[in-house]
Amino acid sequence: MDLATIIGLVGGTACVVMSVLTSGGTIMGIIDIPSVFMTIGGSYMALMIVAPLKKTLGIFKIMGRAFKIPDFGEKTLVQNMVALSEKARREGILALEEGLEDLDDEFMKTGLRLVVDGTDGAVIRNILESEMNQIEARHMDWLNIISQWAGYAPGFGMTGTVVGLIGMLRNMEDKSSIGPNMAVALITTLYGALMANWLIAPFGQKLLAQHNDEMRVKEMIIEGVLSIQSGDNPRILAMKLLTYLDPKARKVIESDVLKD
Repeated sequence: MDLATIIGLVGGTACVVMSVLTSGGTIMGIIDIPSVFMTIGGSYMALMIVAPLKKTLGIFKIMGRAFKIPDFGEKTLVQNMVALSEKARREGILALEEGLEDLDDEFMKTGLRLVVDGTDGAVIRNILESEMNQIEARHMDWLNIISQWAGYAPGFGMTGTVVGLIGMLRNMEDKSSIGPNMAVALITTLYGALMANWLIAPFGQKLLAQHNDEMRVKEMIIEGVLSIQSGDNPRILAMKLLTYLDPKARKVIESDVLKD
């Protein structure tokens, strides 16, 4: 569970509530059902026009991944690659076929199968990079939908404000109602801004960070597979993979895989 996401949601709610209360307002004063329909409902319906129904309905499941901390197993990856490299140098490339089915990572499994089949290194790189590009394209498609929703929300917030102002201007005879009606009209703008800047766009950015981490691990796998295919020394392979990690993670893993 990603506590940062939960803290951001709870803390953001607390900040909004405290801002309202300390400015002399009330919580009920910023709750308006028509504004909810206009901003949340309206922007979501616009998303229905942009994206297929399957993706529009599935966007909540995708955004839910922001509550999880994905473990791409960099340490296990480096250890496995080093062990496989040692086995290949000791027993030959064909010996790798024996343990392929025990690997959890399908991407790594595909690359090693190509190595066992005697595929040229350039062809292996081309196949794995093509697969990685397709994964990236699918991720970017989802992130684009989330980004579009974040863009629509403020627009519908402004639209709701305009609708509220039209209603207010039609009833200018009652001057005592102008202030309250103006406040209600502006609530949709508030909702749109909060949706875009506090919820949807930040979720998209967290998912983008997770995507970048996954692509980095995929690049590590490609580098490791090609290193095994070319017969590199296991220590050289490990050093190549460690360059992809940040200094802290690298130091932890380095002490395990580069023991003399």
